[in-house]
Amino acid sequence: MTNLRILIIRIDRIGDVVLSTPLPREIKRAFPEASVSVLVKEYTSDIYLNNPFIDSILIYEDYPTALSLVKKIRKGKYDFSFMLLPDEKINWTLFFSGIKNRFGVGHKFYQFITNSKSVFRRKYLDYRHESEYCMDMLRKLNVNPDSLDPEIYLTKDEKDISREIKERYQNKIAVGINTTSGNSAPNIDVSEYRKVINKLLTDEKIIVIVTDLVPPEKIANIEGVLYPNIEHPLRQSIINFYTLDYLISASTGPMHIAAALKIPTVALFCPLPATSPDLWGPRGNRAEIILPEPNYCQTKCPGDPKKCNFSGTGGIDADKVIYRLDKFIKK
Repeated sequence: MTNLRILIIRIDRIGDVVLSTPLPREIKRAFPEASVSVLVKEYTSDIYLNNPFIDSILIYEDYPTALSLVKKIRKGKYDFSFMLLPDEKINWTLFFSGIKNRFGVGHKFYQFITNSKSVFRRKYLDYRHESEYCMDMLRKLNVNPDSLDPEIYLTKDEKDISREIKERYQNKIAVGINTTSGNSAPNIDVSEYRKVINKLLTDEKIIVIVTDLVPPEKIANIEGVLYPNIEHPLRQSIINFYTLDYLISASTGPMHIAAALKIPTVALFCPLPATSPDLWGPRGNRAEIILPEPNYCQTKCPGDPKKCNFSGTGGIDADKVIYRLDKFIKK
């Protein structure tokens, strides 16, 4: 099994793609001569750019029809495919591409009738991390990982650019704040982020950097705040994240980017199983996790974690974020 050809499919969001980055590394560690390709969406492909364990990146949007994607994958002559998110179209594409060993998540009917092998997550009841669930795929090849930490690889030129940007901060502590989460997780109200920013601006040792691609109106154009990621592609944003000393964020893609770059994070989380730090927490970096008080969810939970803003007694507000960041910096 030394000359394996393997295709990893992850056509979902930024954080999910970041958490898939340990797979190519662990495949190459176990099978150095293997060829590893990834199929991702165009807007997340920069996460795998310059990854030394990837032989080719297939962009999903480059193949607008199922037939064109089938033809492309068939040319790859892959021995194994790992579909990390259930997707019926991709399942049939892999089937018609002639890949003999196909692995997917769950037990969907379309997987059954195409004889796709399954890795079952058991509805997250065992509180394992998403990167662990991804790695279950490789355990089918008897690959036991050395590390589950995600990684994003910058070139020397990119690191030089990041260093030049950081020099403009004049040795101040660069604190990034990502205020949006794309409705993917609970998050404090933007007014609380405004309070965090206002408090940090009073500290002459800190420079405040809002990392959102589109900052909410309430925190846009604040004097003394930097907004480096507006109208920039993801790769430039990654270079900008690399300049940070800390990032404050809810559970979202930028938090995972920071973790993959080893940037310390202060991360806001909900304790419910599907959104908990046990499942989605940052990996590979120093992280300070902020949760609401234990009895908060029993009385305040709206029933849908995406509608929660942690407001009210026992929740999360600007003062708690500042307090935890201050303790984190002083460690």
